[in-house]
Amino acid sequence: MSPTSYQGPRAGEGTRVRTHSQSVAAAAPGPGGHATVGDILAEKGNTVFSVAPGDMVRSALDILRENRIGALAVVGGDGDLRGILSERDVIATMELDNTAWLDRPVAEVMTANPITCDPSDVLLSILRRMTDGNFRHMPVVENGKLAGMVSIRDVVRKRLSELEYEALRLKQMIVG
Repeated sequence: MSPTSYQGPRAGEGTRVRTHSQSVAAAAPGPGGHATVGDILAEKGNTVFSVAPGDMVRSALDILRENRIGALAVVGGDGDLRGILSERDVIATMELDNTAWLDRPVAEVMTANPITCDPSDVLLSILRRMTDGNFRHMPVVENGKLAGMVSIRDVVRKRLSELEYEALRLKQMIVG
């Protein structure tokens, strides 16, 4: 028997198989149609590096350096968020003439009452708040307790993934 060439099914001749070049689960927006802070925490986890208000700045700097992070949550004994200690807070304190600031309590250097978000907040609103407020880290608080921390990098990465997914869906609609 001689070989035959293959021709795909014609319109109406069967079910069309569609392929996807991107994982829908990784890029698709949340159930409401928009990615949320909770989506980020679900991917990266809710581990938060923190210090107590009475810890010394020197030990907080060690945690920042060892974990290659830009901010620490400052948490009280009952788990409530008291503030945030960022690289900017430390640099602002370094203006002092000596190194005595290294042995100050974190409570004297931190940003008290930081702007926070909820896991249900939509990423676009978080991105605007971070940009307008000129900060790069935002604690996530749920039911009055610290539930995670997101950085502007986390938000931008997830938002780009969401936009790539939207572009893919538009291409699929055009191609059919």
